[in-house]
Amino acid sequence: MGDIGEKVLSPALELLRGSGALLEGHFLLSSGRHSDKYVQCARLLQYPEKAAAALAPVAEQVRASVAAGGLAVDVLAGPAMGGILVAYELGRQLGLPAFFTERGDDGIMSLRRGFEIKPGSRILITEDVITTGKSFGECAAVLEARGGIISALACVVDRRTPGVEVPWPLYAACRVDAKNQAPEDCELCRQGLPLVKPGSRRIGR
Repeated sequence: MGDIGEKVLSPALELLRGSGALLEGHFLLSSGRHSDKYVQCARLLQYPEKAAAALAPVAEQVRASVAAGGLAVDVLAGPAMGGILVAYELGRQLGLPAFFTERGDDGIMSLRRGFEIKPGSRILITEDVITTGKSFGECAAVLEARGGIISALACVVDRRTPGVEVPWPLYAACRVDAKNQAPEDCELCRQGLPLVKPGSRRIGR
């Protein structure tokens, strides 16, 4: 099981800060929980050279695991929106194809646009930020239903709270510790700080 801190690298953190992607305040997460930090990875990933630099150590760790025989990857897949650019850039560096899953009008994750998976394909799922694991879990379910085999996960930021584990190896460019509280327990709410919803996903989806 992937544990917090596993394979955590660091150059991406300064790139996030330098891109204005690491925000502090009072944020409503897509899970419905509240946090004092929010990582808007799009602010980093809009710069191709910064995206390449942030993900280069992750690509190197994946290559090392493959060379050691502990990992096999045939293709990369990222849930839209956050995982798309990460899948593309890691796929470019690893020399592998990359595609994405997306939500339909019903909010259900699916594989569309003519993307196909060969049964038995070993898949590396990519994300920009992993907090609760909801998106990559839904992505994994879609890919496994098509005959894919999930090999590992990769992300720019691992911001899971203690107790949130993943069932595959996790390769993260950096680790960000942040509050992740239920609304009724939120210290920031009690302080009267304005609540901001910065993400693109509907609450609970």
